[in-house]
Amino acid sequence: MGIDIPSLNFLLYAHKFGNFNKTITIGRQNLNIRIPIKKLIPINTKYENEIYADRLLKDYFGSTIVDSIDITDYEGATIIHDMNTPIPENLKYKYDTVIDSGTLEHIYNIPQALENVSFLCRPGGQIIHILPANNWCGHGFWQMSPELFFSLYSDKNGYENTEVFLASARNSTNIFYKVIKPENGRRVIIYSKDELYVFVRTVLKTKEFSHKNVQQSDYVYLWNNRNNKESMDNSSLVNFITNHRLTYNLAVRVYSTYNRLRNTHRLTKYNPNLIKIKITSLISDQGKN
Repeated sequence: MGIDIPSLNFLLYAHKFGNFNKTITIGRQNLNIRIPIKKLIPINTKYENEIYADRLLKDYFGSTIVDSIDITDYEGATIIHDMNTPIPENLKYKYDTVIDSGTLEHIYNIPQALENVSFLCRPGGQIIHILPANNWCGHGFWQMSPELFFSLYSDKNGYENTEVFLASARNSTNIFYKVIKPENGRRVIIYSKDELYVFVRTVLKTKEFSHKNVQQSDYVYLWNNRNNKESMDNSSLVNFITNHRLTYNLAVRVYSTYNRLRNTHRLTKYNPNLIKIKITSLISDQGKN
């Protein structure tokens, strides 16, 4: 876990929307940047021998408190607690910003850990995740999908301004891809040969947030439209294809070949679910590439 160059860039973006005054990190965050920080942000302080990101959060992001929560004190966390279990009452709604940079994928009881993250955040505060997506098998317990965060951090569940980005771990210092929220029964399908990061920011609107009814959006769409005659009529060809094995196998091969040729499911600007953005533009808010 830690703050590397893409993580720092995403924190710079999130800082435009949120107050970092009282910040807590899930796990104590290492500072994993091997070039002088001043090449990335306008600050003269030297961090070459800094192990953890606490001082950077205070010096540049304006944090007056930087706490960290972990299951043990082996990295000097300020709060010792197992995120597999509910957090104590005295920690609830205490922080302006909650940063999870490479921690939740290592926690088995991830629904409880996600609920804990929200309980740590004050209403109006910001939650930030920087986590593994595709091709991190073996790194932790979990690899994360954009669908999880769009479905969980929804308006009906007590959140707002949710944004999700993806980036290749091999080329994440220059380009992010903003994920378009899945709607109307469509899935955000992403194949990749590289390891992918998923970057998430959301704002907790209220203490009355809920994690009790989180369902995958395309299934919810199907359930809500199952009696729609027009939808049934339009799906007659699909029903025919799916009910005939040879036709179905041929259709899958044709569809997969088309997507490989067009790169419509990969991490490229041709994927209709993604918007390619230069990180410099994202941070300076000058628009997309």
